[in-house]
Amino acid sequence: MSRFRVLFRSTAVRLSALYILLFALCAATLVFYVSAMSERLLTGQIRDAVQQEVNQVKRAYDVGGLNLLLRTMERRARQPGANLYVIASPSGDILAGNVASVQPGVLGEAGWTELPFSYERYTDTGTNDAERRHLAIANIFLLDNGLRILIGRDLGEPERFRVLVRQALMLALAIMGLGALVIWFGIGRNALKRIDRMTDASRKIMAGDLSQRLPVGGSGDEFDRMSTSLNAMLERIEKLNEGLRQVSDNIAHDLKTPLTRLRNKAADALDNANSEGRRVALEGIIGESDQLIRTFNALLMISRVEAGSVAAEMTGVDLSSIVSDTAELYEPVAEEAGLTLTTEIEPDVEVQGNRELIGQAIFNLIDNAVKYASGCPGKQAVVLKLSRESNAVNLAVADHGPGIPAHQRTEVVKRFFRLDESRSKPGTGLGLALVEAIMELHGGRLELCDTDPASLDTRGLTVTMIFPT
Repeated sequence: MSRFRVLFRSTAVRLSALYILLFALCAATLVFYVSAMSERLLTGQIRDAVQQEVNQVKRAYDVGGLNLLLRTMERRARQPGANLYVIASPSGDILAGNVASVQPGVLGEAGWTELPFSYERYTDTGTNDAERRHLAIANIFLLDNGLRILIGRDLGEPERFRVLVRQALMLALAIMGLGALVIWFGIGRNALKRIDRMTDASRKIMAGDLSQRLPVGGSGDEFDRMSTSLNAMLERIEKLNEGLRQVSDNIAHDLKTPLTRLRNKAADALDNANSEGRRVALEGIIGESDQLIRTFNALLMISRVEAGSVAAEMTGVDLSSIVSDTAELYEPVAEEAGLTLTTEIEPDVEVQGNRELIGQAIFNLIDNAVKYASGCPGKQAVVLKLSRESNAVNLAVADHGPGIPAHQRTEVVKRFFRLDESRSKPGTGLGLALVEAIMELHGGRLELCDTDPASLDTRGLTVTMIFPT
């Protein structure tokens, strides 16, 4: 019983019931209107036919007198489906005709009867008064000698039509109601099951299991669209939650060492009586502090980008110009590291994005390439390549350093992750994490691959920023 109570509380079922009721009312109104109009049309046709009979009978009386009138009425009364013919005395007694009796008072006034009247036929054999009484309308006129002539028509045909229409209406409404209840029950029960499954998944999610997803049936209806949107939101929340957990763990792990060094340098500065030694210790403290500030600034930038707080600053930007300017600024740094920075830039390439964030991402990739490719044997070059594809814009930064193993490429974009062989290099492990966050904000993606797969020691790394067009 509770399932039915929940079923009838759902908006979809209530709307279905309302639509069914509205349709039933409209159908009933339409059918009653059509039946009434049809009955009125038939009644009008009957009145026209009776009036024609009256005119013909009057013409016969005018031409041949009472004898021709009687013969005409007698002949017409014997025809199949004949009208009602009555000759009555001035007092209203029936003298002749094909009607046994009429409702009292009908023959009292000339002209059309205001309301249908009842009458009995000679052929009626039923014992029930209702079976022997019929309804008719008639036109009554007077002769010169005072006789009253009634010519009318039975209303059984319009009545039968009205009854037939109403029976058809009741049958149609009954079939429609039954079908609606069956469909209603089937759809409502299916919807209730889907809601139950969504409720179960929601309870698990509220209990802390963010890996749960709402069921998607594949029909593409409102439930599927809502589940797809909520699943995307849950995936986003899970990723942010995982990122927050990783940040907490990594901060506790990776910032412990610089904080320890910072404390030791401060202790050395206090213990060192030599002013020169104290100055060196304080400079070391400032350097460590600057590195910590850079780390926290990078974390803050990643958080802002992932939260989408800079999404409102998206505009059309000239990516070719950004790449050229960034390469020009970093070329002296590459030369100082013994590397050659070359560019292959397709002109007039535009994307929708944030100029500052894109510039920061390119800067991070060039900085990583110069940092890890310097001092390596082989080709001493860093290449920036910007090209336009059919449905994307690719910006690649390639170096010939030691590269990154394929199984670790999904890890290096996480915050604070650093390869063991990279820990001797300066850095925080946040560069690629920031680049990936920037690409997600721009609706693009980041791809990592070997620059020279055939080389074992200097296979290099090519990082490609893929922007949608």
